[in-house]
Amino acid sequence: SLISDQNRSIATLAITTLLKTGNESSVDRLMKQITNFMSDIADEFKIVVVEAIRSLCLKFPLKYRSLMNFLSNILREEGGFEYKKAIVDSIVILIRDIPDAKENGLLHLCEFIEDCEFTYLSTQILHFLGTEGPKTSDPSKYIRYIYNRVHLENATVRAAAVSTLAKFGAMVDALKPRVFVLLRRCLYDGDDEEPAEQPFDINSVPKEVKTQPLAEKKAPGKMPAGLGAPPSGPPSTVDAYEKLLSSIPEFSDFGKLFKSSAPVELTEAETEYAVNVVKHIFDRHVVFQYNCTNTIPEQLLENVTVIVDASEAEEFAEVASKPLRSLPYDSPGQIFGAFEKPEGVPAVGKFSNMLRFIVKEVDPTTGDVEDDGVEDEYQLEDLEVVAADYVMKVGVSNFRNAWESIGPDFERVDEYGLGPRESLAEAVSAVISLLGMQPCEGTEVVANNSRSHTCLLSGVFIGNVKVLVRLQFGIDGPKEVAMKLAVRSEDDNVSDMIHEIVASG
Repeated sequence: SLISDQNRSIATLAITTLLKTGNESSVDRLMKQITNFMSDIADEFKIVVVEAIRSLCLKFPLKYRSLMNFLSNILREEGGFEYKKAIVDSIVILIRDIPDAKENGLLHLCEFIEDCEFTYLSTQILHFLGTEGPKTSDPSKYIRYIYNRVHLENATVRAAAVSTLAKFGAMVDALKPRVFVLLRRCLYDGDDEEPAEQPFDINSVPKEVKTQPLAEKKAPGKMPAGLGAPPSGPPSTVDAYEKLLSSIPEFSDFGKLFKSSAPVELTEAETEYAVNVVKHIFDRHVVFQYNCTNTIPEQLLENVTVIVDASEAEEFAEVASKPLRSLPYDSPGQIFGAFEKPEGVPAVGKFSNMLRFIVKEVDPTTGDVEDDGVEDEYQLEDLEVVAADYVMKVGVSNFRNAWESIGPDFERVDEYGLGPRESLAEAVSAVISLLGMQPCEGTEVVANNSRSHTCLLSGVFIGNVKVLVRLQFGIDGPKEVAMKLAVRSEDDNVSDMIHEIVASG
């Protein structure tokens, strides 16, 4: 009865209380009541309701469809920037936390930017589409919405749309040819703001772009958080990892961090304990950062450590570890292990991992923890350190000029048989993955039915040594692929190592 109270503050409190205390069966009835209620209140109250709906959806994920549709409908109605931003943030969080909601939610965001009057929201949604869209079952259905922004928006949104198109081309091989066509059309933009006497130089662009994250806070989820998921805003990922590692005394004398990998999942989704790992590469050491989340409300884990078996990684010797004293429910924590390796060498190996801990029972209603615990362990997936972990993807604006400037002093050339392959494109993709370098000038794309192809790669090898690679592929007999590998770098050892990686890969 308080929902109809004349005091809108009381009415808003009443509706949010119902949202927080209702059960799954009452969701649909509540949504009907809220639909009428929303038109009568100011934006500041609407934001409170939107945040309550977001929490309700995370509580009852099976109801995502009706709740997402409600958010989509109010997104198209009148409202100010903060209100619209709260709705968009909520949809983003639901997409991230409820896998089944992803494709539906992305289409709602696509429809919103067709009529969005806020440049900030349009660019942030485009950025999010570029990250999540290529991972869906049918990425092509988002292209139309993105390309429309190139023609119908202001310069800032147009630039964001072009960048998003490029991400789809870079991440979805099947879309590359179509995206290239669209990007070439973008070159004929009649309102281009950058007339210049000199050709554009990619090296003039700062490598770390400081962007405001779309959603300031992510709702509690079951995937490991903390630094396991690279921060989307300042400080940069590398800076954040460096600051974290240098604050740990055991790792303080390892020198400058060369590279950190993307997180590698060591558990299946929806398991009791969620663990992923980030590989931090130093000149003489590798540090594994295990990001852990306990997803069981009735348990507290103590003295949590990862037992690492490096018997299949002969060049590595464990030198330090940093366990976790306590891992409460849904509160991410990090465990670290450090290994010494030969200096400047791309040592590789496989590591098996076992999570070991003392588990104590917790009363979820009172939070009381039992005094006695039981030792337990949990098998994690194996982890591999591969040659590509020692190469950073760093592009060059003009490959021919860069190739000539390094010169032939440390050039190494050899030919390899790659054996039977499904296609030339599959062979090219496999070698790019093996080397972990940045494809240049679109040469990672292989034309259909092509019998030969040249691919150009650029990167920086551990020790900050620039390295360039020219790969020439050809069909040699039925499905047999041959490759000529030419490497130029500033160090003859590095040139030799690139050949060793290919020969042993």
